[in-house]
Amino acid sequence: MAKKQLPKNELANQQKTQFAPLLIAPTQVLRGEKCLAKSGEAIARLGKLPLVVGGNKTLDLIQPYLQPVLNQSELKADYASYSPDCAESSLAILTEKVVSHQADFIIGVGGGKALDTAKLLAHQCQLPIVTIPTSAATCAAWTALSNIYSEEGAFQYDVGLNRCPDLLLVDYSLIRTAPKRTLVAGIGDAIAKWYEASVSSGNSSATLTIAAVQQARILRDILFQKSAIAIKNPQSDDWQEVVDATVLLAGVIGGLGGANCRTVAAHAVHNGLTHIQAAHDALHGEKVAYGILVQLRLEEMIQGNQLSTTSRQQLLEFYTAIGLPKTLEELGLGNVSLAELRHAAEIACNPHADIHRLPFSVSPEQLIAAMVSTTVVSSSLEKNKSKLTHG
Repeated sequence: MAKKQLPKNELANQQKTQFAPLLIAPTQVLRGEKCLAKSGEAIARLGKLPLVVGGNKTLDLIQPYLQPVLNQSELKADYASYSPDCAESSLAILTEKVVSHQADFIIGVGGGKALDTAKLLAHQCQLPIVTIPTSAATCAAWTALSNIYSEEGAFQYDVGLNRCPDLLLVDYSLIRTAPKRTLVAGIGDAIAKWYEASVSSGNSSATLTIAAVQQARILRDILFQKSAIAIKNPQSDDWQEVVDATVLLAGVIGGLGGANCRTVAAHAVHNGLTHIQAAHDALHGEKVAYGILVQLRLEEMIQGNQLSTTSRQQLLEFYTAIGLPKTLEELGLGNVSLAELRHAAEIACNPHADIHRLPFSVSPEQLIAAMVSTTVVSSSLEKNKSKLTHG
């Protein structure tokens, strides 16, 4: 019997209603001063045999905080390092640890790469996952996404996960022990959400995309207003608000907007820079923050966008105030060779790179030109300054 053909309008409606999962938020978020010490019951709901995944230093740091909580709930934990990186080889070793420990859930502790590794491990082993960020450097504790790197730390690809973490613990007293530099980097990573989402969303009229872009604008404004005080005073209310912005709100935006509000040139530049060995000393958010300036410079150079010129100058002042890198030199790449820079630009411009979410095409040569001119004063601004001086 021949298959019945649907009328065109009914077929179109059916195609429109094909679902895409909304991976907006962790199932439960607990936050507060010393909240980890009070989280035993929430953690114990997920299993009895956790595998705790983090970096070597972080595992040493977290045990005095975490082990008493696990003991109180009679949980038998094993600890495993994700070293050398969030790489396929590390995941294979960790999977063996899951099997040998008979782990029934994963606890990820640390920064972005540690949490990405733990999330992806849980995803591959189909286990629940708890994320415990030890700094405010990224929103990785929140999101349903993991980045994969080579053993040498070069970005390879990202993996979409089937859900956000089952439990996220934001312990302000723990995060406060992290170096100030990590919060500054987190601000750089988070503020990129506005500059990338406002471009990648295009002229979308989709409700959730509009909501995500507006959240990104709010996030930017919070960071402009509160970052300087937060960095100077970790005991202030502003510090807590900025931590919430970088760890939580930044994650909400990607969840609401999905791929339409994710990454554009700033993250593409980050991904390219990870292929330069000398860039590995710079934190993720520091490279992303520099990448925002590169993106805005591209918009100036290729589109003649004066709004991008103004935005870049505003960011340069903000970066100076809080200590984010504005140039290759400030990223520690002052002695990078032209060949290395070209290789990074080619990686950032590969056919599948996020840079192609820009509303214009970019060549590696154009990208290099933007990368070396992030602090240039545009001729239009110079003219305006001259008018103000002599007018």
